[in-house]
Order: sequence, then structure tokens, then C-alpha cells
Amino acid sequence: MVVGTALWCVAILLGLAAYAVAVGRQAAMRVVYAGCLAVSVVAGAAGLVHLLSGDAVAETIALPLGLPWIGARFRVDALSALFLTIVGLGAAAASWYGLGYGRHESAPHRVLSFFPAFLAGMTLVILADDAFTFLLSWEFMSLASWALVTAHHHDGENLRAGYVYLLMASFGTLALLMAFGLLAGAEGGYAFEAIRAAGRPGWVAAAALILVLVGAGSKAGLAPLHVWLPLAHPAAPSHVSALMSGVMTKVAVYAFIRIVFDLLGPPDWWWGEVVLAIGGLTAVLGVLSALMQTDLKRILAYSTIENIGFVFVGLGLALAFRANGMEAAAALALTAALLHGVNHAVFKSLLFFGAGAVLTATGARDLERLGGLIHRMPVTALVMLVGCAAISALPPFNGFVSEWLTLQAILLSPELPQWGLKLMVPAVGSLLALAAALAAACFVRVFGIAFLGRPRSEEAARAREVDRWSLGAMAGLAGLCLVLGVLPGLAIDALAPAVRGLVGAEMPRQTAVAWLSIVPVGESRSSYNGLLVFLFIAVSASLAAFAIHRLASRGLRRAPAWDCGFPDPSPATQYSAGSFAQPVRRVFGAVVFRAREHVEMPPPGDMRPARLRVEVRDLVWDLIYAPIAGTVAVLADRFNRLQFLTIRRYLSLVFLMLVALLLVLSIWA
Repeated sequence: MVVGTALWCVAILLGLAAYAVAVGRQAAMRVVYAGCLAVSVVAGAAGLVHLLSGDAVAETIALPLGLPWIGARFRVDALSALFLTIVGLGAAAASWYGLGYGRHESAPHRVLSFFPAFLAGMTLVILADDAFTFLLSWEFMSLASWALVTAHHHDGENLRAGYVYLLMASFGTLALLMAFGLLAGAEGGYAFEAIRAAGRPGWVAAAALILVLVGAGSKAGLAPLHVWLPLAHPAAPSHVSALMSGVMTKVAVYAFIRIVFDLLGPPDWWWGEVVLAIGGLTAVLGVLSALMQTDLKRILAYSTIENIGFVFVGLGLALAFRANGMEAAAALALTAALLHGVNHAVFKSLLFFGAGAVLTATGARDLERLGGLIHRMPVTALVMLVGCAAISALPPFNGFVSEWLTLQAILLSPELPQWGLKLMVPAVGSLLALAAALAAACFVRVFGIAFLGRPRSEEAARAREVDRWSLGAMAGLAGLCLVLGVLPGLAIDALAPAVRGLVGAEMPRQTAVAWLSIVPVGESRSSYNGLLVFLFIAVSASLAAFAIHRLASRGLRRAPAWDCGFPDPSPATQYSAGSFAQPVRRVFGAVVFRAREHVEMPPPGDMRPARLRVEVRDLVWDLIYAPIAGTVAVLADRFNRLQFLTIRRYLSLVFLMLVALLLVLSIWA
């Protein structure tokens, strides 16, 4: 029984957390990470088996916990089995990586106890089948991840990141609490089965949709609720960052899908328009912000925002198509969104593991202090190249397939009857095309500056390859990026039960198509064959290498490298991360980030160096969150006077409040 197996896995994870607290030594590291690895493999395998079983009946368990009249209800259907597989896969990879990376932790006792608790919280969210259990698990997941973000609390920036994350997590939980309150109604039917069966007015569903967008979107990283993400991910240990970015954001996507596609009932067409607009803007803002950064982990965090935008565009398309009775198109859009969620969990975990390897080897995350690592860390460079190609949507890797399917779904939008959608969908499609192009530029920049060229610091020059555990975890995810890109039909068919349960239709069986091609709509419209693309690239590259090494002249000529006319051996003459991003910054930055370049040019004869200082501002923070923070600070200072009242004033205040409450009750009655 899958749900029982998953609950036993949760119990073991909580036991491992208690063991780490009791032992609290470095010796507990191998036990905790090895135990998490084994448990995650079992939970993920159980979810995958249930998903691949096709029309398997949903399994439920009710435990005598939680609310007295409904207990704690847990359920596994095709959708939860899919996300249980994602959580299991990401957790297993992070645990495997942690076996090696954990030895470099400065404070392992602050990570070991909360790491399995974080995994348990995410699993419980996936399994929950009533609002109380869901919210309790959601808050447990948030608190465990907050403790991991602040594990290195001696750094003031990490404390600020934890503070912002805790505020945003609490705000998101409040929004979800109000959404479930609306869905439960006056009867208080908090079980998901009762919520599905209850009828509700259109305004209730609309209000619940907005609240879910705020609650789940804040955890997923939708703009403008994304401000915690680029702060928290760099602060956490790298394998925790991989879990938060690659897996926890998918748990938030699951929450949105579970409530909006399953519990809210049939959608209205404008729901899709709202989700589409937010998703498209999120994708472009995320990748533009990534291009403005030089911190490697912060770049990856902003890139997560971009990919979450892609996922929500697919979900918005699915809502629009479903509202208009276009089940086949809805199945295509939802499949693209779910597949991109799976792909992002794989390649983003890989990239964060690579960033952790670079940080371990050099002690640096700033691209301007790296360079030349391909000669000192060849295996890490290879797997990072695979991750950069996958996230840039380059074939034959997995990122291309899901983004291509999303664009194929966009091409079906002319069949939508509403003019608002007819205009919105192509506009969002152009935003996604822009985001995809900028993502490719972003990760050419990341790999080129970090791994190519010459070392820009002594730390980069002394770098050495990391341990075998870390390399093994990265190599496994890199291989999975290739398999999912070469054989995407297997993944698409595996997603079919979850898609069919949500929109009543599924994509045609892809494994039945000749040559393992995928045909989203019809062969006359478009098709893609990852295997043939892979073979073409492999054969072309092999023939080119053979021709160069066997047929070219063996004459060798040495000459100095082109140096822009300045024969200076300093690595400072290389392209930097800032210079690479300068054209994009000048095109978009002045509007989106208020980017300003300040040049200090000494007069002739002055030997001081010229300086270029770039100022980039976060408009979302400046326009939304900074005023709120200022208002709260002012009000807190005003209300702080209440701490110093005399006893007479306290009694008078209590009396006035009592009179005011009685007046409100009398008017209400």
C-alpha cells in the first residue's frame, strides 16, 4: 500500500531527525544521510510504481490525529504519486550528495537534525487529504527549511534571509488558511472529499484562486512574491538549496494544482488569463535578474523564478483550454507544465550541486573570482556543462522538450473563443521566447566565466576536484538530464494518469510512435525525436573530431593570444561577468532595474585607475516591500508606547475596548 509505505518513510525520517539531535556529532552524518537516501529511494519508488500502474485506485488512510471530527487523512492518487516521485528523487540525490558535501559543513549539527525533518514535511504535504493536515504539514515544511536557511547564523546576511523567508512563508500560510476557510464554508468540511463535493458561488472560487496564487505562489517564487528566494537559496547549504529550489518549489506547484484543478471545480476562462500573465512576467523578470547577478547561487535562485514562470504559463494554458472544453489542448499544456516541473527538479538540483562543488573547492561564489576551473575540476565542469545546456533548453537535453511542448500548446491558442485570451497567449509566448533566449545567454555566461579562461583568483588557481560522493550524485543527475531529453516519450506517458485525472484527457501514447518520436498534436503539425537529434550530434561531433585530428596538418604554430591590443598577462584583461551582461543591462536594465553606470575617469596625467561602478536596484522590493516595511516600523514605534502606560491607563484602555466590542456585537446582531 503506497500511502502506508510513504507514512512509514515519514516516521523513519522523523526518527532520523531525533537521532541527529540526540547524537549531535559528526559521526551521525553518515547515518542520517544514508538513512535519508534509503528512505527517499523507497518513497520515490512507491510513488513511481503507483503512477505507472495507470488506472490504480486512490489509496486513503485516516489516522486518529488532527481535528476531532475528521482526524488526519492521507491519500495517494496519480497526482500525489507524481510529486511523491519528484520529492523522492530530489531527496535521494541531495542525501547522496550530502554524504560527501556534509564533511565540509562548519556546523553539521545545525543541518543534520532539520534535513530529514524537511524531507518529512514535504512528503506530508503531498500526502495530506484534509485542510488541517495540509496546513500543519505546510508550516512544518516551512519551519524546517527556515532552520536550514539560518544554519550559518553567524553571517548577518543569512539571518536577514531567514527573517524575510519566515515572513513570506507565514504570509503564504495565512493566504492558504483563508482559501481553505472559503472552500470549507460555514459547514466546516475541511476534508478534501467534502470540499470537492460542495458547491460554491463564483465569487468564492475567484477569491480562493487569488488566495492560492498568493499562498502557493509565494512559496514557488512567483513575482512579485519571489523576494525571499534569491536571499534564502544562497544562504542555505548547497544540497539544501537544491532541495528548496528543485523540490520545495514543486511542492508549492502541487499545492496550486491540487486546489485549483481538483478542489475548486470547473474553472472560468479568465482564471487562465490571470495565471498566464503572472507566469509570463515571472519568467522574464527571473532571467533578467539572473543576468544582473555575479553570485553563482543567486543566479541559480533567480533562474528558478524563471522556470517557475514557465510552469505556471503551462498551468494557465491548461485552465484556459479546460474552461473552453478543449480537453486535448488542456492535456498538452498540463503535460508540458508537469514535465517541466520534473525536468527543473533534475537540472536545477544538478546545478546547485555543481555550485556547491565550486564553493567547496574555491571558497568563492562570485563569478569574478573564478575562471579556469575546467582544467582543475574536469568532472564538475562536464556535469555543469550538461546542466547549463539543459536549463538553456538546448537539445538533446530534457529542458528543451518541456519548453518545446509549452510553445506547441501556445500555438493552439487561436482556437480559443475569448479575445482576451487570443491576445494574451501570443504576448506571453513572446515573453517565453525572450526568456528562453536570455536563459541561454545567462548560462553561457555562467559556464564561460566560471570554468573557461584563466583563474581570476588564487583560490581558483588552487582548486581541486571534490569527493566521489558529490561527483556521483552530479553524474547521476546529468545522465538523467540526457535520458529524459533523448527518451521524453517515456516521461510523457508516465504523466498521463495524473493529467487524465485533472482534465479528463491525456496526450496520445508517445511510446507507440515510430522511432521514439513525440507528436504532441499531429505529425502534420510538428514532431520531435530526441534520439535522432542525439545520434546526429554524436556522429557529427565524432566526425569533426576525427577530421581535425587525422586529416588536418600536424604543423604547430605558437603565437600570443589576442589581447585587445594590451599585452598584459593579468586575468583582469579577460571578459568578466559584468562585461558579458553589459549589453543586456543597457537594453533592459534601465527600465526594469533602474540600472545606472557611474564612470570615474581621471584627467590626463593622473595615474589613478579609471573605475566603473554599476548600480542595480530591485524595483519590486523598492516599490512594494520597502514601503510596507517602513510603515510597519513607524506603527511599531507608535504602539511601543503602550508598554509604558500606567495601571490606570491600561484599565481605561481595556474598558474602552470592551465597550467597543459590545457595540460591534450589538450592531452585528
